[in-house]
Amino acid sequence: MSDASAPATTTHPTERPTQRPHVAALVEDRVGAVAGAVLRRWGWVPRTITYTGYGTPTRVRVLARVLLVPPSRADGRRAAVRDGDRRGLWSYLTVQAPGERVRITVGRTTLEVATDRAGYVDVEVRLPDGAALPPGRHGATLSVASRTVVAPVVVVADGATLGVVSDIDDTTMVTAVPRPFVAAWNTFVRRPSARRPVPGMPELYRRIAADHPDAPFVYLSNGAWNTAGTLAGFLDRHGFPPGPLLLTDWGPTQTGWFRSGPQHKGDSLDRLMVTFPRVRWLLVGDAGQLDEDVYVRASARWPGRVVAIAIRQVDGARPRAAGGRPAPGAPLVHGADGTALGARLAEVLR
Repeated sequence: MSDASAPATTTHPTERPTQRPHVAALVEDRVGAVAGAVLRRWGWVPRTITYTGYGTPTRVRVLARVLLVPPSRADGRRAAVRDGDRRGLWSYLTVQAPGERVRITVGRTTLEVATDRAGYVDVEVRLPDGAALPPGRHGATLSVASRTVVAPVVVVADGATLGVVSDIDDTTMVTAVPRPFVAAWNTFVRRPSARRPVPGMPELYRRIAADHPDAPFVYLSNGAWNTAGTLAGFLDRHGFPPGPLLLTDWGPTQTGWFRSGPQHKGDSLDRLMVTFPRVRWLLVGDAGQLDEDVYVRASARWPGRVVAIAIRQVDGARPRAAGGRPAPGAPLVHGADGTALGARLAEVLR
């Protein structure tokens, strides 16, 4: 067994631990520290929220977050059932637990880390020779304050050659991001069970998964980690292939008031390219945000690693020419829904 007993701090990949924090981050940290101290005196306890990680047979990325909750909500399973269809606004009312010690075990490898300033765990666990994991779904055990939970981890086969990276809002789920008031209503007020999938997208993704059984699906969004549970439930409820969600933390960072959405997506794509050097990616997004720009730049940075870029046209989004812009080495297609995109991708993915 490998046992790293010294705590290591996890950080968001877009932040540099050595740079001076932005004043907004300092204020948020101070308010959080005071609130956390008061709530702990009232009996609140740490609760670990797990997210689906991913990796190769010899190294996996483990993702989770530790929050402070009342004792009645400390049982993650019962709380998940109770919270599954809460209106979106309530998902954002949380208190993080920074600096919490977390013991992680993957296979026979164990290490200890500390949550970052927002309570997150984001760590890559390298497995020693002879301890490689077979492709498929596995679990990483996380122990915090005498409570143990299991974080899912998807291990991708070394022989996989195609993968899918998909945005969520207005790509898989109707959100209406180009119309801010409608998007806010859909995000914060409507119950998750009332959300609708983009027509044809579940069928398109299931067809790709059937034709390429080893293909990993990764759902990359600028949405907040607070909504990971409801987003995962939505994807499962409507038959999308399962896969990790890569979301972001809404709030101050080391450099400013808010995290950069394009940078988050670009950094995440770069990390996927490095982690899976043999996989060529189909990048799917929508015209309501900057997905096309982010994907085209990724294709330029990683020649030959993007098999195609598919962009869904969204009502209210800035119109583009029918053919779009050429992406270096990667076909770029547009369509109103999954059926239209599937027809345009048929030749590319054959």
